[in-house]
Amino acid sequence: MIRSIVTPNSNDLHIALPDKYIGKKVEVLVFSYDEPVETPTDNEDIMAQFWGVISERTTEEMHKHVAQSRAEWERDI
Repeated sequence: MIRSIVTPNSNDLHIALPDKYIGKKVEVLVFSYDEPVETPTDNEDIMAQFWGVISERTTEEMHKHVAQSRAEWERDI
């Protein structure tokens, strides 16, 4: 991974990639260094990011695990 902070002098920014990245998918992100990171404010926004990503079976298993965990926390010891 290469991470670099630069201050551009114009609207154009050219980057040179190492040979090992040729032919591979790379991700290029551009944002202001002092730009605030936006995060979802409620669980609904967070869960919406996973819509269609996990299978029904995995979803059911996760719900069972959460229900079991809650039951364990609520029991009298």
